Amino acid sequence: MSIVLTPFARARLFPRERRGNTIQDCTPETFQQRLNDEPPSRVLDGYAPFCKLHVHRNWTSTRCLTVPITEANRPRLRSAYEARTKAELAVLVRWFEGVESPVANWLIPILYSREQLAKEGEPIDADWGIVGCLYTMEPAEIPMAPITMLRNALGVDEGGSGVPLDREAYRRSVAFWEANANWRP
Repeated sequence: MSIVLTPFARARLFPRERRGNTIQDCTPETFQQRLNDEPPSRVLDGYAPFCKLHVHRNWTSTRCLTVPITEANRPRLRSAYEARTKAELAVLVRWFEGVESPVANWLIPILYSREQLAKEGEPIDADWGIVGCLYTMEPAEIPMAPITMLRNALGVDEGGSGVPLDREAYRRSVAFWEANANWRP
């Protein structure tokens, strides 16, 4: 099985201007090579048959993606309308400023099949393409953000995957994201 880093994921996980809330201590090339060389601790099914999550022990100083919302840190929540790419419409996002999460125990790359990526207009020369990565304390998936689920349901033309909305998964996502938020340095 071969794995490559998609341009979409490269820009988000390894931005030109390094940030404390992205993957640390390795280059995109060494990250990709490690995922090809080292078998995952476990493989989780993703939200659709074309999606798999590979669970790896964190070998970097990468910090967790999310922080629990408390009364003490709630004043540090910020929000804005942002687009992930120039082609996508901006959506409302929120994050903490001035809050830092602990170093993650696990890195969980999110992989899409070659066939799905071709359908989305991002062909690859490998079996699987990395489209994102979760940084977590537990070796388990955190729920996809509600807006990502909605974007996926809108289809490929709107930056999604074309997978219909699962109402129960959406409710679980809302419950998680009401109690947690991403952070930015």
